[in-house]
Amino acid sequence: MKLNQTLVVVAGLAAALQIATAGNVTGKITLKGTPPPEAPIPQAKENADCGKLLTAVPTTQHWVVSSKAELANVVVVIKGVAGAKSTGDAAAPALMDQVGCIYTPTILAVQTGQKITVKNSDPVMHNVHTRPNVAGNDEMNKAQFAKGPDLTFAFSKPEDFLKFQCDVHSWMFSWVTVVDHPYFAVTDKDGNFTIKDVPPGKYKIVATHRKAAPKGMESDIEVKADGGKADFTLEVPAK
Repeated sequence: MKLNQTLVVVAGLAAALQIATAGNVTGKITLKGTPPPEAPIPQAKENADCGKLLTAVPTTQHWVVSSKAELANVVVVIKGVAGAKSTGDAAAPALMDQVGCIYTPTILAVQTGQKITVKNSDPVMHNVHTRPNVAGNDEMNKAQFAKGPDLTFAFSKPEDFLKFQCDVHSWMFSWVTVVDHPYFAVTDKDGNFTIKDVPPGKYKIVATHRKAAPKGMESDIEVKADGGKADFTLEVPAK
């Protein structure tokens, strides 16, 4: 019994030490090249339900790029952290909303088992249809009435860019990346990301974007007690 108790204490101290020395990994993603113009979505403005909610014809949001070529909506994941596992069951729910007949955000990342709360802030009915490609992630299709109760989704397997769509309004899409550990982030409008509490070590870090790097761009990173830094430059694919 004493041996087991000692092992538990040692394991607990090791975990506490790992947390105490963990640092944040930060970085910026920039885009090289001129992306194609976003496509207008005239059917949104022409729709009897949604047209009255829109002041202008919306466009696709494939390339969200700042004036300094900083790229948003890039999913950045650290790979190879020993013992890393999902804490999704304990994590706060991620939020997705339907506003003006558009999904917000367009790109979301969550852990396996983490709840995704989907709201309908519109005065029109939508349906939320998940279209996974990985076995073990269930396809679901749920109606959501105007300003109706929130819907909840969760997925058990890692998957890149699992599609959410509204079958009622064919232009409404969002993509959710599911990761089996907590070491990931999505870049903001200025291309910045922060991955918190990464244990010291040498790892791979991967930046994935639906258009610029759909298979991911990988780099090596060393994380020290005070953290680490990783910048990426993604390129607009040649036509």
